[in-house]
Amino acid sequence: MSAATGLPTAPLLEVRGLSRTYPGVRALDAVDFSVRRGEVHALVGENGAGKSTLSKILAGTEAPAAGVMLLEGAPYAPADRRHAERCGVRIVLQELNLIPTLTVAENLFLDDLPRRWGWIDYRRLNAAAAQAMAAMGLQAVPPDVPVGDLGVGQQQMVEIAAGLAHPCRVLILDEPTASLTEAECALLFAHLARLRAAGVGIVYISHRLAEVQRVADRITVLRDGKVVASTAAADASLDQIIGWMVGRALRDTYPPRTRQPGATLLEVRGLQRGNAVRGVSFDVRRGEILGFAGLMGSGRTEIVRALFGADLAEAGVIRRPGQAAPLRLRTPRDAVRHGLALLTENRKEQGLLLTLTVRVNTTLARLRAVTRGGWWLRQTLETALCERLVQQLSIRCRSVAQPVWELSGGNQQKVLLARWLHRDSEILILDEPTRGVDVGARHEIYRHLDRLAAEGRAILLVSSDLEELLGLCDRIAVVSAGRIAALFERGHWNRDAIMAAALSGQNDRPGGN
Repeated sequence: MSAATGLPTAPLLEVRGLSRTYPGVRALDAVDFSVRRGEVHALVGENGAGKSTLSKILAGTEAPAAGVMLLEGAPYAPADRRHAERCGVRIVLQELNLIPTLTVAENLFLDDLPRRWGWIDYRRLNAAAAQAMAAMGLQAVPPDVPVGDLGVGQQQMVEIAAGLAHPCRVLILDEPTASLTEAECALLFAHLARLRAAGVGIVYISHRLAEVQRVADRITVLRDGKVVASTAAADASLDQIIGWMVGRALRDTYPPRTRQPGATLLEVRGLQRGNAVRGVSFDVRRGEILGFAGLMGSGRTEIVRALFGADLAEAGVIRRPGQAAPLRLRTPRDAVRHGLALLTENRKEQGLLLTLTVRVNTTLARLRAVTRGGWWLRQTLETALCERLVQQLSIRCRSVAQPVWELSGGNQQKVLLARWLHRDSEILILDEPTRGVDVGARHEIYRHLDRLAAEGRAILLVSSDLEELLGLCDRIAVVSAGRIAALFERGHWNRDAIMAAALSGQNDRPGGN
């Protein structure tokens, strides 16, 4: 019996000797893994370790090359995802699987739409969706709004709600909190506790190791497709888990503080865009990392998109000190010309050209530097410049001619960073730069951001990970209901004060990210 739940300890779902090979890559190598009733079994490892491959095989979206699977002791070999769901195994994938033109309710119950006289019964559908969303703390999101109108964080919650809205025996969650703040994570964890008490077995995949220690009963670590450790969560320290994952010790998660911010590099006054950005004013200094904290829907992403010209601001003044006229940032092209760069929240849809090479993605923002007369590409020069940036940022790729979709999430993010270093941008805006990035790549990204700030660049950092903001930033601006509710200096902040500021506008939430 499980001491925590009083439920049987025999495996609910078990795999033995599971292997999977892709061209040139051994994704899984004789993996043994199991999850019991009423247990949260965390699966951790760096990007490319095999976690997602294993979860997809369990959920029927991939087939193993070797090995056996058992569900409650009986052979289990799902032909596809729908077959797995009929067997009671459901998955919520890291990559959003929503249809943006359909409503929240339609996405939640797409496979089981209630009907009356052959027509969809929208009254029943919306009522069921409202109940499912309320269980996730999303009462403010109307069930009849198109999913494409929501921010990435809210879409992530809809994706999770869709997975939790149907009964199951085994629930697989792949990076469920990647876009969620601490408050939204707490709502998810409360729901998982109810499922766990009901005897559901939960496979939990996350790069956020502190939350893994918080929710998991057992932890299994994968590295290069092999199980390198499996233990009770209470028996493993954070340093041990990291060491198993990366094969070495990682010291000092955040760089030591040696830099001092200088003069103001950018002033923003009264930035306005509908109800999502409401009279926002702030400064960012040379050599500073300015963080933006806030709940999902607070308006953080909308602020940086309006600043970058990706969304047209309705009012406000943006100024570089020493320049008489304010900047006119009506398009991203204007922003780039004035030294601003944006790493978008959704790198795959809004940042990268996935089918093109590392080289092309890196030089895209400053093609004139690798062309003759702005027309003829100097490929030898382009390759040399790109290889230098790949080495500088420790981007792991076969060559700069490798398609960027083949890279891990952390390396894709570093390609975007390389793009703006090639452009030599002075002001870097990063929206969720470590979303879906493993602990080793995070460690490298943190070092690069600190070095860039030390070189005199200004960095605006939007993050749902409060620990990340506390570790990296010189100041933290807390966004609530489209406004900056508070601004904290390093040494004068604490979690309670930041959370209170984030909640201050909850009675007047306009939507957004």
